[in-house]
Amino acid sequence: MSELDYQTVQDYLVSLVPPREAELLEMEAYAEKNDFPIIGPACGYYCYQLARMVNAKSIFELGSGYGYSTAWFAKALVETGGGVVHHTVWDEELSNRARRHLVKMGFADLVQFHMAEAVETLRQTDGPFDIIFNDIDKHAYPESLPVIKEKLRSGGLLIIDNMLWHGRIFDKKDVSPATLGVHEFTKQITSDSDWIVSLTPMRDGMIVAYKR
Repeated sequence: MSELDYQTVQDYLVSLVPPREAELLEMEAYAEKNDFPIIGPACGYYCYQLARMVNAKSIFELGSGYGYSTAWFAKALVETGGGVVHHTVWDEELSNRARRHLVKMGFADLVQFHMAEAVETLRQTDGPFDIIFNDIDKHAYPESLPVIKEKLRSGGLLIIDNMLWHGRIFDKKDVSPATLGVHEFTKQITSDSDWIVSLTPMRDGMIVAYKR
């Protein structure tokens, strides 16, 4: 069998995602035009599926951008009978853009917006949560794990994006803070028996960790 081309696999995974709302397509087009990092449709649909599987009611996002991943989680909450997804981002423009998109999709009552530092906001927000989604700056991944572990319920899911880090994790000469952060976080969570961990090579790599 010939060797699989990575991009061909990713394109195939996206092709399997059911038709999406116009607002999601608009958010995807904005990301492509402006080179803004979002998790994309395959990972978005995966997050939606995971939230449905655990019947999530409370979700906290560490780093939400302009609300693309938030929209997928909110879609799941509609089907689980309601709840709240916490959107966190530093930037006022991103927060406002997220509000516009999510209101248009009818999710205004399902989203709580925080314009603040994500990990500290999680620390100060009452839990526990069914799902915590982590997509902050990669150098800060390791220091976020103790807070996440404290705030996630037993049986809850931690979802972490960019765990292949554009292939940089395979470059032994790359000692940038971001790459080292991804390495350290991966080491921390895979060596902790309180977590059941798997890494899916979807887009830029997504770890899903079940808290015992």
